[in-house]
Amino acid sequence: MISLRHIVAASGIAIFGSFAAYSQKNEFNPVQTGVNSLGIAPDARGASMGDLGAATDPDANSQYWNPSKYAFAYSRGAVSLSYTPWLRKLVNDIFLANVAGYWKIGTEDNQAVSASLRYFSLGEVTDENGGMGIQSVNPYEMSFDIGYSRKLSDKFSMGIVFRYIYSDLSFSESYADDSSTGASAFSADISGYYTTYPIIGRNECQWSWGFDISNIGSKVNYNHGDNPAFLPTNFRLGTSFTYPLADYHNLSLNLDLNKLLVPAKPRREDYADDTEGEIDFVKAEEDWQNMSPITGIFKSFSDAPGGMKEELREISWSLGAEYNYNDQFFLRGGYFYQNPTKGNLQYFALGAGFALNVLRLDASYMVATAQNSPLDQTLRFTLTFDMDGLKEIFGKR
Repeated sequence: MISLRHIVAASGIAIFGSFAAYSQKNEFNPVQTGVNSLGIAPDARGASMGDLGAATDPDANSQYWNPSKYAFAYSRGAVSLSYTPWLRKLVNDIFLANVAGYWKIGTEDNQAVSASLRYFSLGEVTDENGGMGIQSVNPYEMSFDIGYSRKLSDKFSMGIVFRYIYSDLSFSESYADDSSTGASAFSADISGYYTTYPIIGRNECQWSWGFDISNIGSKVNYNHGDNPAFLPTNFRLGTSFTYPLADYHNLSLNLDLNKLLVPAKPRREDYADDTEGEIDFVKAEEDWQNMSPITGIFKSFSDAPGGMKEELREISWSLGAEYNYNDQFFLRGGYFYQNPTKGNLQYFALGAGFALNVLRLDASYMVATAQNSPLDQTLRFTLTFDMDGLKEIFGKR
């Protein structure tokens, strides 16, 4: 019988990759956080380019990648629905569902409000209570956020998002008087987006830069506060360059860099194998557990046992491209790389999209290059409704 503890541990490993190749060498040391599902890309467009979107053209799902892009959105508003079957090679009832959207406000087309709701279900899990019967639970994680973005000039905008997070991975062992509860947390994002239109030869191109610092907030306290965990505070930096191949034909090349702004948890093997080393390790672990999230952000740049080399290993990168025909047909591809000692997520991604005046349908497919990755063959689907298109249709009636 699969227990809740096992399925939660397995899902956490699957989110960040496979550790089999490095566990025997004691080199595997990923940054540990709570609510790991916040790091899963919700939409098919960003996922199909290797999980990127800090500087790509704005769309309804920019709330996750870089909400400041909404201020430069072409449409007055849009809403998207995304669905991702997760770990489909292992089970068939784990999924991520996401709803996101924005609406431009004011008369100068320079500001927008946005919101998103995401729900990550671990499916139905059963646990044997030591002869006291079988208990079934449905663990899940969810978040809801609202945002505001505004142009500060013709080329630069900034945005802010406030988020509520809830994680319920609990079950109750009544015979042992051990009752676990869900955990709540609050966080905020701050982002910026810069875009310009350089002339190369006779062609007007687009070159954009973007950053997003997400999930700056409180810790998530599991089990009545006995097991606090850092939120996956993340720094995303990206650039995008779009070149017109011909009339109605555009090609964009995109790059994103990511680093978790969370201190690495101390490991016993990094300390001396004696009594003094044990004392130092216990103190370091206490300091890590009691560290505030803001202190942890700064500590994350200087806490790795291997120094700067170890810190650079914590940076993952995504490289992707998008071909766009007349904003109606899209082909995409990309690659995501994470150092094997920090999670070992490595995969190619492919995707396509088709748009009409009212809606756009996008799909993506993941091909993992890391051996035995449970994320291989992951599919994502996104359906986006354009409010200007809807308004035009209903306005004619």
